[in-house]
Amino acid sequence: MPPRPELRVAGLVLAAGASRRFGSPKQLLPYGGGVLLDAALETARTSGFDQIVLTLGGASAEVRQTVDTHDLDVVENLDYDDGCSSSIATAIPALHPQTDVLVLLLGDQPGVRPESVRRLLHGRGTSRIAVCRYENGIGHPFAFDRSVLPTLAALHGDKAVWKLLEHRAAELVEVPVDGAIPLDVNTPADYERVLALRGGSMLRAGSAWAESPRSAR
Repeated sequence: MPPRPELRVAGLVLAAGASRRFGSPKQLLPYGGGVLLDAALETARTSGFDQIVLTLGGASAEVRQTVDTHDLDVVENLDYDDGCSSSIATAIPALHPQTDVLVLLLGDQPGVRPESVRRLLHGRGTSRIAVCRYENGIGHPFAFDRSVLPTLAALHGDKAVWKLLEHRAAELVEVPVDGAIPLDVNTPADYERVLALRGGSMLRAGSAWAESPRSAR
């Protein structure tokens, strides 16, 4: 049997949310030496993807002014209020036509490591759907074979991807990944926890936040 040709893999970073609970774009919350979205994009850039697609929506102009997107394919999701599935549907037409595998990453989940992405891709084998099995459960990133892309494009709602995983559990492979599920930032409390794990607390001056997230309570 001839060797299997190398697959073309795309990474999709979902960052189109409106961040209403923060009063300012959470994609641009200070994190490390940059902002929250920078961390997710750094993971994508160092995971060996052939293409990186970034979906923007509620804070598109601000993100473009702050975040380096020169090497990304950026798509605008005008229906970002409809949830993550609308961003996926918007992004799929931007994929290279020969894409074999799509990896979903969350723009507000800075703790995902490139090693986890590579382990996911190595461990998926020929499965149509693969997820990371962390020590405390299943979490992103997820990997989807090209045969699943039409189904992804037809999803509706914010939790539709999770429902798809449940519906197609027989086709799903769980790939063991070290550590706990990385935190994603949905609330100010989540942000405080993410900062605490990193060991930092200085926030951007002039924002709705003080120097420490504790003072925002």
